Parts: sequence; C-alpha cells; structure tokens
Amino acid sequence: MLARMNSKISAQTLRFVRRGQPVAVRNVAPDRTLLEVLREDLHLTATKEGCGEGDCGACTVVLAQAVNGKLQYQAINSCIRLAHSVDGMAVFTAEDLSAPTLKAGASPDLHPCQEAMVQCHGSQCGFCTPGFVMSLFGMYQNNRNGQAISREQAQVDLSGNLCRCTGYRPILDAAEKMGSLSLPAGCGVDEAATVAALKTIKPRQQGDESYLRPTTLAGLLQQRAKFPKAQVVAGCTDVGLWVTKMHKRFDRVLDVTAARELQRVEIYPHHIAIGAAVNLTDAFAALVNERPQLKTFAQRFAGLPVRNSGTLGGNVANGSPIGDSMPLLIALGASVVLMRWRKTATGGEIAHRELRLEDLYTGYRTNVMRPDELLCWIKVPRPGKHGSSAAPGRPKQASAPSGGSEPNAVGSVGAEELMRVYKISKRFDDDISAVCLAIQMTLNGGVVQQVSIGAGGVAATPARARQTEAALRGQPWNADTVMAAAAALRAEFQPISDMRASAAYRLTVLGNLLQRFWLESQGLNTINLESLNAATLEALA
Repeated sequence: MLARMNSKISAQTLRFVRRGQPVAVRNVAPDRTLLEVLREDLHLTATKEGCGEGDCGACTVVLAQAVNGKLQYQAINSCIRLAHSVDGMAVFTAEDLSAPTLKAGASPDLHPCQEAMVQCHGSQCGFCTPGFVMSLFGMYQNNRNGQAISREQAQVDLSGNLCRCTGYRPILDAAEKMGSLSLPAGCGVDEAATVAALKTIKPRQQGDESYLRPTTLAGLLQQRAKFPKAQVVAGCTDVGLWVTKMHKRFDRVLDVTAARELQRVEIYPHHIAIGAAVNLTDAFAALVNERPQLKTFAQRFAGLPVRNSGTLGGNVANGSPIGDSMPLLIALGASVVLMRWRKTATGGEIAHRELRLEDLYTGYRTNVMRPDELLCWIKVPRPGKHGSSAAPGRPKQASAPSGGSEPNAVGSVGAEELMRVYKISKRFDDDISAVCLAIQMTLNGGVVQQVSIGAGGVAATPARARQTEAALRGQPWNADTVMAAAAALRAEFQPISDMRASAAYRLTVLGNLLQRFWLESQGLNTINLESLNAATLEALA
C-alpha cells in the first residue's frame, strides 16, 4: 500500500454502470485491479480476495456488455482484472442481486441464485459463497432465467470456483434448483435501463493517457508505435498476477481488447482467423465447432472466469512454456499475423507479416516481435485443409464442418484425420499443466501420411516435436511404430524439474501420452476421465 501512496503514476476516471446507473471513480491508476476499486473505493466488500491469482473464484463478479441491444453476461475474476479494462461495461457484484427492503429489521428478498444456495444449504464457512453466487448469477442470466441448467453444465461453469469446505454437492443442487424459484420484485436486472446507461458512456479520446484502450485497429497500432514500452494487456489474466504477486508497476498500459476489428472470429474456406481481442471462451467455441473432440480440453484450459477474461491472442503472445493453447495450435498448423503502423508519405498504413506459430518464440517468454508490433490474428487451418493466404479482415462466410475424422481429409481417397490434445495437471479442473501434448495425424491406408505434434512444459518455449514427427511420417500406424516414436519423443526434449513435476516424470509422461493416442485410435476410450460424467464422478467422491 505504501508503494501505491508514493507512486507518481498518473490516474484516470473509470466509468461503468451499476444498478442501471453510470458510476465514475476518479483517480484510478492504470495498474489497479477491479477488486481493489470495488472494495477500497466503493466499499463493496461482499467481493472477497482469496488467492489473488484467479484460482479460487472468491472475487468473482459479472460483467455485461450490450450486443445488438441485448446484454451478454460473463463471470470474471476481479482480483486479476485491471480496473480500466471494464470501462464502459456494466458490473454486477453480490450486493446488486437482492431487492432492498423498506421495512426496518426485515431481510431483503433474495435473488433465485441466492435463495437456492440457502434452501440447498450450499454455504458453509461462507467466504467463497459470494463468488459461487456470482457464477450462478451468470449462469442464470445466460440460461433463460436459470432454466434447463443441467448438473454437468453447472459443474463446468463452476470449475473456476473452489470451496475449501468441500460443499460442492449442495452448490450443484442450488444450480439445478434456482431456475424453479420465482424472481421477487426488485431483484434481477433492468436490462433496458442498463443498456440505456451504457450508451451514455462514450469511448475515451485516446491521447497520452496512462491506460490506453483504442477502439480501432489503426488506433491501437498507432498507440503501439507511439508508446512501444507500454505494457500490453489482452485480458489481464497473466499481467494481473504480475501486479498482485510480483508487485510490478506500470506507468502506461495498452489494452487491445476494445479494437473492434480484433473482436471477431472470421470463417474462410480453408482456415478460421481469431482476432487478438477474442476471449478464450469464444475462441475455443470456434475451435470446438470445427473439431468437437476438443471440447473437454477447452473446458479444462482454465476455470470459466479466466476463460471469459483471457484471450487466445494474449496467451500466445505471452509465450509461457506451460501455456496450453500453443501446443494445440502448433499441432493444428496455426500461424500468427503480426501488425504495426508504418509511416508513409501520405500519413501511414498498416503493415503485416505472417509466420508459423512455433517460429514466433526465441526463448523463455521472448519472441521475434518488433517493439512496435502486435500479434493481431491467429489463423487456424480447418480440418483437412492446409490454410489459406487470404488476409484476415475481409471475412468470407462459410458453413463450419462438424469436425472430427473426415474422409478425403487431404485430398486422398481413404485418408483419415485424427486429433487429440492431452493436459496433465495435479487437479483435473482449474490447474496449470505439468505437460501438454497435442497430436494431429492423417492416416492413409494405415500409414502415417502427415503428423504434427506440439508440446508444452518440456522446454523453454512451446515446442514442435519435429524429430518425433519424422520418426512417424511414412510409417505403418502400429504398436512397433508407436514404441519407436515414444522413445524419440522422450529423447527430443530436456525438461526441467519444478514444483509441478520432475524432469523424469515429464519425459515418461510424454511417451505414455503418445501410446495413449495409439490406444484411443484403436477404439480404447475408457482409459481417460472424459468417459466419466458428473454423476459418476460424484458417486465416486
């Protein structure tokens, strides 16, 4: 706190909507978190700080934005979300759900997500309860006032909330029950008033502010050229930890998420282009639409609040060797589009270059980007395609295939595409990988025609297993080939030992995962947890 009091960092006014009314909080420094503003400036202390790193969910709040005149809701972690990133949005906390009472000493009417927690005895020590309630509120708003919420969906959507009293069963009961409860007068959201209030908050005029959030791609790149040392954020799920855990300070922040051009997923005949401002929830939805077998991995990438805040572009640009998206994208043959603002005789223009994702990195969290460049697009080939030279920004709509194995996948009769990605972590949900391995393979007549393998947690950067690919390519897809390739995979990397796993464990697991891929390709699917549903897991617990 003393460091903040002595800071000379300039501050700005933060504007958002609460209870249908605009709110302005003055003198908010660029590196303050939303949780700090809620608790310290607005005294909204129902929102708790548990871990301070987006793991436990005690700090969960719900954000809403107007899309085509209707509100879209997303639960996020306020402890690692920079406050200015919600400028122009609606913010809901646990204090905003119940209806205020006019009678002295009377209890307020509760929102169905709160009442269900009471009736199902879903609160024990109570510290995590506001976070669970806000995640339930997000579900309630996004599912026709809580209707048709299954236990399986509740388990997925609550994966970012931890209960240290192990009260998950009654909390899941509450998720199923809340849709059957009536909504008391004064509870809920006045959507018309909220949308109207959001319209009164105009985008900031971008100049020399400490927190820059341009609304156009050109404006974003111009600010990057002007302030090459500004800290770039695209969801804050990693940079937020630098603030809360490493106590880093930033004089100036450049936020990419408001650039309209980068908020889209564009569909082309041969690839999809995912903008750097697309959050992980929507980015994985696009990937799963192409390849349904990625659904479980997408849900395990992180808890829902983290996926709602973080972006695929930010995860890739950050370049953590244990980031889970990069091995998958490497295996899929993805490329990245880097852009910058180039001055010309007539003023300026956007310049871009494209490279394979695995060629982006030069070392631990270092890459080939120039100081004035930003990663703006991720291009992912569609199933059975080799990509396209069409530049993002000019969408060509096409119907998405169902994904999975596809006949004639690469133009050869009888070709079959196999795709799997494996995440090994101490917890099944909401945890960081010790090892991540992604494999895409095309078989033709029982022979490996094409293969691409991405690995995480085994080197200083996300890596492509080129030697293992060479050992597989052109070989018959059988147990002997797999055994030889597993040995090649273990020999290809020299991982380190750390708090998540030893080097020996990582090498052993690498080879075992390739063998698991072989077994699953032969129809043995009961060897993974995906074959267990929520009811089975609960019965085993």
